Amino acid sequence: MTGKQKKRLVNAIQVALILVATFFMLVPILWIFMAAFKNHIDVFQLKLFFKPTLANFVAVFELPYDLGNKLLNSAIVAFVTVVFAIPIATMAAYSFSRFRLKGETAMLVTILATQFVPAVVIILPFFVMFRNIGLLDTRLGLILVNLAIVMPFAIWMIKGFIDGIPLDTEEAAMVDGSSRLQVIRNIVLPMAAPGLLTAGIFCFIIAWNEFLFALILTNKYAVTLPIGLALFKAEEGDLWNLLSAAGIIIMVPMFVLALIIRKYFVQGMTMGAVR
Repeated sequence: MTGKQKKRLVNAIQVALILVATFFMLVPILWIFMAAFKNHIDVFQLKLFFKPTLANFVAVFELPYDLGNKLLNSAIVAFVTVVFAIPIATMAAYSFSRFRLKGETAMLVTILATQFVPAVVIILPFFVMFRNIGLLDTRLGLILVNLAIVMPFAIWMIKGFIDGIPLDTEEAAMVDGSSRLQVIRNIVLPMAAPGLLTAGIFCFIIAWNEFLFALILTNKYAVTLPIGLALFKAEEGDLWNLLSAAGIIIMVPMFVLALIIRKYFVQGMTMGAVR
């Protein structure tokens, strides 16, 4: 076998593996999409052609499911988490990137180490603390928890983006009379905007999909979408048609967000790559 034939064989194997992986990723999504428009009986039949219905999407917003309130809770918690996390993480990341701090390495390692602590280990202290201060089953409680989850990740990610900005640009601006705050506002933030957007997207996704803390810390008023999926049960078993409709509602914002910012997302990931 010649070198060209070997290369063609390797390429063919790579294409085949990609197609197989794509198949296994898309088939579950296709099944959920189809089940969302089926009646409960049709879900258990492998029908590619059926009479679609929108009744499932109407039913999930009615009692006892009330998915609209859970959708609002998830949106508020995820959005507010990002609004607070990105500015705070940016200030911390800039300090770590541009200043030599005492104990800097220890602080960075400690921040990173918090990502390796299992959620089940810290959920009980959060539960007891929130119970004592009256934050159980509140959006504010979930926002504080999500901030604790995403902040270490955001700091490390944004620091990588700021490290990639040439320091000479900032020094030149300061020589021309700009203050540190003006340098950050006029130079660092515009140049790091794709990276900040990328970090914000990841923080939003983490907060949007968070399950365990919402399961333990909420009960009625602050229940989010992932927890709401557990409500679709009846005497006949799991209501897969309603579950699929709710699953589509959860996934759609992520797909729309990805389509809107895909250009900035790729630019941000490239900017934060190791050089």
